[in-house]
Amino acid sequence: MIQEMSQRSREILRLVVETYMATGEPVGSRLLSKKLEHKLSPASIRNTMADLEESGLLYAPHTSAGRLPTESGLRLFVDGLLQVGDLTQDERSSIEGRCAASGRGFQDILTEATTVLSGLSGHAGLVVAPKVDAPLRHVEFVPVGPGRALVVLVSESGQVENRMVDLPMAMTGSTLAEAGEFLSKRLKGRTMAEARDQILLELTAQRAELDQLAARVVEAGLAIWGGEPGRGTLIVRGSASLLDDVSALADLERIRSLMGELENAEEMLRLIELTQGSEGVRIFIGSENTLFRRAGCSLIVAPLQNQQQRILGAIGVIGPTRMNYARVVPMVDFTAQVVGRLLG
Repeated sequence: MIQEMSQRSREILRLVVETYMATGEPVGSRLLSKKLEHKLSPASIRNTMADLEESGLLYAPHTSAGRLPTESGLRLFVDGLLQVGDLTQDERSSIEGRCAASGRGFQDILTEATTVLSGLSGHAGLVVAPKVDAPLRHVEFVPVGPGRALVVLVSESGQVENRMVDLPMAMTGSTLAEAGEFLSKRLKGRTMAEARDQILLELTAQRAELDQLAARVVEAGLAIWGGEPGRGTLIVRGSASLLDDVSALADLERIRSLMGELENAEEMLRLIELTQGSEGVRIFIGSENTLFRRAGCSLIVAPLQNQQQRILGAIGVIGPTRMNYARVVPMVDFTAQVVGRLLG
């Protein structure tokens, strides 16, 4: 469609979208007449804007107001008129340095990457990843306080995962050590799914040489790590920034709707499906993504791939439809590349 538009229409659409992204306000003909390289009268600009409105690319929020881009107008801009920028060296160094310094744990790297994206973009950073069920080498329970312990899982590849679990208050250090040894023997070289049924069978038949408290710890650990089918990792940072552009009660309701979606990890894991088989960054504007159809937000997302090109998840930014796509797209792309290298 962009090829069928006149140069004047393309230029006016571009200016309307860029001005809207900068101000969030409807754009009028008088303002555009000052921005156009080739001077046009406000009347000529209004005629062109009326044509764009008739084509479904612009709309007037009020009778006497200027124009705003529709989702179709934003999509046309992104696909045909957007000039993607580049990151500064400081931004690249910040992303690389903070992700690398986060530690070797899968969860640590993803959490830091999400935090960095949120900070640099000014919007909500998001990472989703499927539940990792790799062959394990070692399991250990580390007490961190009354009724709490850190479960440390080490995979055969050397990947370390940590997760907090609640314990019975009477749990002793020796019982925790016994539980870790019990799990390590039965999980070594197996995935959690492969060992889960065998261990639970042993517990049920009381064949395990553990006392009752240790059995409860083992069951708690399996509940945390076995999980429900399809569950995985969901990390969101900077979600409060989604409220920055709220200007009306209707906007607030849309944002609340989005936050409700974010709380459902199973829904969010569908983002991985959006990136399967794709290369580079994808942009979903408003209702184009069913996850955010009620929120009026855009999602910029890229696949997380390791050096063997295996899809490990997805990383991205959620923000208002008027977010600065030219700036955020290279930010998401570069962060995805950095995280992919760190994950090996």
